[in-house]
Amino acid sequence: MPLPPRVTVVIPCRDDADFLEECLAALAAQTHPANRIVVVDNASADASAAVARHFGAHLVTESIVGVSSAAARGYDEAMASADIIARLDADSRPHPDWIARIVRAFVADPTLGVLTGAAEFYGGSPLVNYLGEHWYIGGGHYWVRKWLGIPLVYGSNFAMRTRVWKRVRDRVDRTNPRIHDDLDLTIRLRPEDGVRFDPQLRMPVSARAIATQRDLWRRVWRVVPTFAASWPEGARWNRTADSRLSPDTGPELDEDWAPQFGR
Repeated sequence: MPLPPRVTVVIPCRDDADFLEECLAALAAQTHPANRIVVVDNASADASAAVARHFGAHLVTESIVGVSSAAARGYDEAMASADIIARLDADSRPHPDWIARIVRAFVADPTLGVLTGAAEFYGGSPLVNYLGEHWYIGGGHYWVRKWLGIPLVYGSNFAMRTRVWKRVRDRVDRTNPRIHDDLDLTIRLRPEDGVRFDPQLRMPVSARAIATQRDLWRRVWRVVPTFAASWPEGARWNRTADSRLSPDTGPELDEDWAPQFGR
């Protein structure tokens, strides 16, 4: 019987000790435990490193401040010991079956290269949580798929085969703190990488980053410098000639506006 794929979870972290503690506790309660957890300490001034050590995570440091730098450092660290690199953030609270769902999906489909899911925001008002799930993240999935032909790879909730990261690791922008690292990664992917969105793979994540209208719009407008940093690679006409979605990218998203996003 073949062995299950080895899963390494990568968590970029900067001054998030309290959130990180809850995240690592949730990972410790997984029905299918990770083979390894890599916490990337991104120049934290709090107890983040101590929390990571307390939970037995492998701690690495990245001095260049920014999620892009920290995430890429973590993926590089995971390559040598993982078949699947899973990613969430310090303020994520994975459901107990999160890793199990990821493993089942990759075992069932050898063509699957990247699996991403939806968000469940916590800590905000009902309106903020709804807008975050259905308009911000859900809208991102919808419009990115319209433009790029593949789903948005959501940074707080995705997993990729190590071979995918090996292909794109020298293409992503590792040093720009003004971009969305997950959108930048998505731009470097192609339909043949086997990118799929599973709306049932949901991740509770803090609503603190979109707590106000200003915060929300600031994050939405960060899309612009992200595409600018990757131009012209992010141009629709520079992607594969056949822009039709491959069968493994999942069901088509409904054409209706916000109420259908992120469902």
